[in-house]
Amino acid sequence: MSHPNRGPRTTPPERSRELLARTWSYLLSGAAVVPLSRDDLDRELGERLDELCAALHAEPFADRPIERIGERLVSLGYVGEAGLRVTADVLGKGLLALPEFQPVEAYAQRVLLGVGALSCGFLAANRRSVFEQQESMQLSMLKAVRDARWNLRESEARFDEVVTSSASGVLVADLDGSLVRVNAAIAEMLGRSTDELVGSDLLDLVHPDSRKHLAEALRGLAAGERERVRQSQRLLRENGDVARISLTVSLVRGGVESDQPGHFVAVVEDGTELMLLQSELRRQALHDVSTGLPNRQFFTTHLESALRRADPVRGVTLFHLDLDAFGMVCNSLGRATGERLLVHVAQRLTSVLAHEKAMIARLDGDEFAVLVENTATTPDVGTTVAAINRELSEPVYLDGHGLAVTVSVGVVRRPPPDSSPTEVLRSAEQALRRAKAGRRGQWELFDPEQGLADRATDLLAVRMPGALEQGELTARYAPVASFADGATTGVSARLLWERPDGAPVDHDACTGLAERTGLVLGLGEWHLATACGQAAWWRQSGFTGTLHVGMTRHQWCDGDLVRRVRRALGDTGLPADRLVVGMPVGVLAEPDAVDGLTVLAELGVGTSLDDFGLGPDDLAAVADLPVRLVRVSRRLVARQLAGDADHLAGLVPLVRAAGAEVLVDGLTTPDQAAWWHRAGAVGGSGPLHGEALEPQVVAARFGPRTG
Repeated sequence: MSHPNRGPRTTPPERSRELLARTWSYLLSGAAVVPLSRDDLDRELGERLDELCAALHAEPFADRPIERIGERLVSLGYVGEAGLRVTADVLGKGLLALPEFQPVEAYAQRVLLGVGALSCGFLAANRRSVFEQQESMQLSMLKAVRDARWNLRESEARFDEVVTSSASGVLVADLDGSLVRVNAAIAEMLGRSTDELVGSDLLDLVHPDSRKHLAEALRGLAAGERERVRQSQRLLRENGDVARISLTVSLVRGGVESDQPGHFVAVVEDGTELMLLQSELRRQALHDVSTGLPNRQFFTTHLESALRRADPVRGVTLFHLDLDAFGMVCNSLGRATGERLLVHVAQRLTSVLAHEKAMIARLDGDEFAVLVENTATTPDVGTTVAAINRELSEPVYLDGHGLAVTVSVGVVRRPPPDSSPTEVLRSAEQALRRAKAGRRGQWELFDPEQGLADRATDLLAVRMPGALEQGELTARYAPVASFADGATTGVSARLLWERPDGAPVDHDACTGLAERTGLVLGLGEWHLATACGQAAWWRQSGFTGTLHVGMTRHQWCDGDLVRRVRRALGDTGLPADRLVVGMPVGVLAEPDAVDGLTVLAELGVGTSLDDFGLGPDDLAAVADLPVRLVRVSRRLVARQLAGDADHLAGLVPLVRAAGAEVLVDGLTTPDQAAWWHRAGAVGGSGPLHGEALEPQVVAARFGPRTG
C-alpha cells in the first residue's frame, strides 16, 4: 500500500500520546481484569501505543507488527470482549486526534486498517488462550480420575496389608452380622481357622450373656445413632474357654457414590495382654526407671495413707536425703557412672532399712526419701542416719573406681496425722537445706518454729523483685564522720525496703534476701547507679564527701563487676576517687574477686575491706592489696565495749603502717569514738553519728560543713 504524498514532518508531541495512553488505561481497567497497578498499566499501554504509532508510520505498511500488539493485550490478563471493544473505540477515535496523524483524510484509512489488524491479533490470541485453558482443564480432570482410581486401589491394598499383618483381631461383617472377612490374629485368638470363621455370625462368637447388648449397639450404629461401639466383651474359644477382649466396631459406608451403610469393621484387642500392659504402665508411671524405687508420685500417695494410719504415739519419720558430691562424680566419671552409683545407693538404703516398715523412693536427681512407720524397736534418728552414712561410706567399685558417698539429711519426726503430704515433704526439704548450709554429711531435724521463720524469709526473698519494680526499695545514706573534728566526710549507701504490709527491711537483710535468689546482681547494680547519681547531684549542692558502697560475696565474684562500676560512674559523671567500694574480708579467698578489686583500684576507685577482724590474715591482705580503708567489724566494737580490747589498740597502727586508714562501724557513744580515735582510727559511723538519711536531706545537712 502506497503512502500519501506528504512533506517533511516533525516529531509528534509526546504529551498527546501520553494522554491517549492514560485514557486507554483508565477505560480498559474498568472493563477488564488486569493484574497490574494503574501506574504499571499506564506504562504498559504507553509502550504499546508507541509501537502502534511506529507501525502506522512505517513504509510499507504491514499488518503483522500491529497484530502482535493485539496478542500482547491478551497476555495482560482477562481482557475479553469488553476490553477489545474499549480498545477499538479508544484507538479508533484517539489516533486520528493526534497531531502526528493530521490531516485526518491522509491517515484515516491507515488507522482503520491498524485497528482492524490489532483486533484480528487479539481475537486469534484470545481463541488460542481459551483452547489452551479447555485442554488444561480436560487434562486435569483426566488426571484427577486416574489419581482417584489409583488411590482407591492403593487404599484397598493398604487395608489388606494392615488387616493381614495386624496383631489385633479384625473382622468384617455384613449388616446382618455375617462375617465376610477375618484375619489370622482373631483366628489364633479364638483357636479357629479363618475359613471356619468366614460365613459365621458375629453374635455367635460372643458370650450369650452379652449378645443382646452388642446387637442393640450394632443396630444403633447402622442407624447412624452412634459413631462407633466400644465394649469390653467375652468371646467364645473353640475349646469353650472365654477370651476377655476389648471390642471396637465402626461402620463403613458404601463409597463415594453412596452414603448407605456397607459393612461393620470390628477390631479386637486381647484383654489379657492389655491388662498386663496396663499394669506394667502403671508400675512404670509410679517407679523410677533407673533404681526401680517408687517415684515422687507414688511416695506422696503412700505418705498420705501412712499419715492416716500411723501409730498415735510413735507416728512416722520422714528422711529427705541428698547425696553429697554427686555432681562431682558425674562431672568426672560421666552420667552413666552416676546413674549406676544411684542404683547402688538404692540397694544400700534398702539393706539398712530391711528390718523397718519403710518405703524408700527416689524423688529427683540424687535425692531420696525414706518413710519409716515407727515401732517400739525403731532406732532414733541419729542412729538411723549414722547407719546410712556408715553403709554408704564403704567403697563400691564402678568401672574400676572405688566410690563412696555421704548423705545430708532433713528429717521430719512424728508430723501431725492431719498434715498434708505436700506440707510434710516441704518441711523435710527445709530441714535438708539447713543441714546442707556450709557442710556435708549432716542431718537436721525440722523445727516448726524455725520452719515458719524460714518460710517467712523465703516469701520475702521471692517477693523482692516485685518490690524493686514497684519502687518499694530505696537508698538511704548513713553519715561517716571524722574523729578529728566530727565533720561528715562521707556517706554509706544503705538499702531500705519500705514494705506497705509489714515492717521495713534494713540493708543487711535486703542483701541477704537478694543473695538467696540471685537478685543481688541486678539489685546491686541498681543500688550502685542510684547512689552514684545521688552523689553526683550532691556535689552540685556543695557536698563533696566520699560515697561508700559495700558489696556482697556474690557481687565480688561477678565477672562483670568492673564493667558495672565503670558504667555507673560514666552514666552519672561521679569522679572515681569519690567512690569507695567495700569488699568483705571473707571474699579474699576468691581470686576473681581480688582481681576485680585490684582493677578498680587501678581505675582510681577507692577500695576498702569491710567487716575487718584485725587478724594476721586480714593484716596481710591490707599489705598485699591496694586497699585505701578498712572498716572494723561491729563485733570488735562490741568486744571493746565489754572491756576485751587491750590488743585492739596495738593492731590499728599496724593497719596504718600497711598503708590504709581505719574506720569503725556501729559506734553508739562518744566514749567509744574517743577510744578508737586514740587507737588511731580516723573516723566511723553508727547511731552516734545519726541514722541513715533520705537523699534529699544529705546535701542540706552536711554540704556546708564539708564543702
